[in-house]
Amino acid sequence: MNTSPLVRGYEVVIGFETHAQLSTASKIFSGAPTAFGAPPNTQACAVDLALPGTLPVLNRGAVERAIRFGLAVGARIAPQSIFARKHYFYPDLPKNYQISQYEIPVVQGGSVSFLHDGQERSVRLVRAHLEEDAGKSLHEGFHGLTGIDLNRAGTPLLEIVTEPDLRSSAEAVEYAKALHALVVWLALCDGNMQEGSFRCDANVSVRKPGAPLGTRREIKNLNSFRNLGQAIDYEVQWQIDRLEDGLAIEQATVLFDPASGQTRAMRSKEEAHDYRYFPDPDLPPLMIAPEWVERERAALPELPRAMAGRLQRDDGLPPYDAAMMTQGRAFAAYYEAARDAARVAGVPAKTVANWMMGEVSKRLNAQALAIEACPVSAAALAALLARVHDGTISNHAARQVFDALWAGEGRDVDALIDARGLRQMSDAGALEAIVDEVLAKNAKSVAEFRAGKDKAFNALVGQVMKATQGKANPAQASELLRRRLG
Repeated sequence: MNTSPLVRGYEVVIGFETHAQLSTASKIFSGAPTAFGAPPNTQACAVDLALPGTLPVLNRGAVERAIRFGLAVGARIAPQSIFARKHYFYPDLPKNYQISQYEIPVVQGGSVSFLHDGQERSVRLVRAHLEEDAGKSLHEGFHGLTGIDLNRAGTPLLEIVTEPDLRSSAEAVEYAKALHALVVWLALCDGNMQEGSFRCDANVSVRKPGAPLGTRREIKNLNSFRNLGQAIDYEVQWQIDRLEDGLAIEQATVLFDPASGQTRAMRSKEEAHDYRYFPDPDLPPLMIAPEWVERERAALPELPRAMAGRLQRDDGLPPYDAAMMTQGRAFAAYYEAARDAARVAGVPAKTVANWMMGEVSKRLNAQALAIEACPVSAAALAALLARVHDGTISNHAARQVFDALWAGEGRDVDALIDARGLRQMSDAGALEAIVDEVLAKNAKSVAEFRAGKDKAFNALVGQVMKATQGKANPAQASELLRRRLG
């Protein structure tokens, strides 16, 4: 468990419940499709609606994904787990109960690690259990009415529940990002928060240091990391204000309004006994043999933490860089392809990582693109960095070539360099003559440098770069200047 600075003298305590929609083509207990965006009520079959005479049949693919998740987080996979009926009444819940797991979930324990302020943190997991999603209530476009779309009813979910180990909104966001990256890395979930594939519920409470846990309020269905951080920050201040005014916190489920930046109570929070759980009589116990677990273990890809450790060990990357390179499988694959191609030219892996965290990520973020849609291929990036490494072009010129590659003006790095006249001066004699001319024309800067003013040297380097239209190698120009200045 981690501690963080207090907020107005109070300790913040946060636990998470995350619903990850599993990437199966069909629903958890029926053969109905799970594709997003279908016309309302076209993907809800008789089983999803629990019509008389229908029986649920468990989707094997959903179980496989749950097992993989459990193995990835170091959890125990229950050899036998059961499904239960969770009773509550809401218009978009067609059966008036949800099939879920309660007493014996399929995944038990485990932990998720993440980087926060450069330090590795870990959050303990209580469980991860399989369940079906409910439908969706539609309020827009129905004046004075509510529409019900049952397409999501029966969609397979893995609900991932943490211990209350988080102590700030910043930690909460980093945990959520790490969990999101993991389920996408494992191809368990597409991670699309806007479409509801990855939904976070944050249980937030505050207490004085050393006091028992405070009363929690659950912020439901946070669909972006930005909203997650803002919602927790507002809720913490709201709870502290209430306690400072001598008022009690009542357990409740609340919603976050991004427009106002505030949370508002939706309903009083239920306890487990309110749902009247009991084993679903239509579903037999889920039996998972050791051989099944081992097959799923063998199918696991290299995990992000393991890969980050390898990049630190083999590529010499700092922990932060290694974490950034393993933020997603596609991003990691791009890095390794660029690194391998650049290594042939002697380019350090750290240089590749710097460009991916810098120019590449900056452009991707600005245009909301995934790395798979990057206009600059890993091979082109490696070729560009090779030309910087061998002194053909400067870093400044490299950014111009990168601009051209990104804009689709060409794919051949050398051709783009020549077309723009960006090759650095390779004639040492010509550069020496320019350095001598700069020194002759800038006697004041020469005198200031010899008087101990280092800024004057930078000014002289700038004059050399100006005289060569940026084509001089800055390191070579600096060396020649220092030699001439004694």
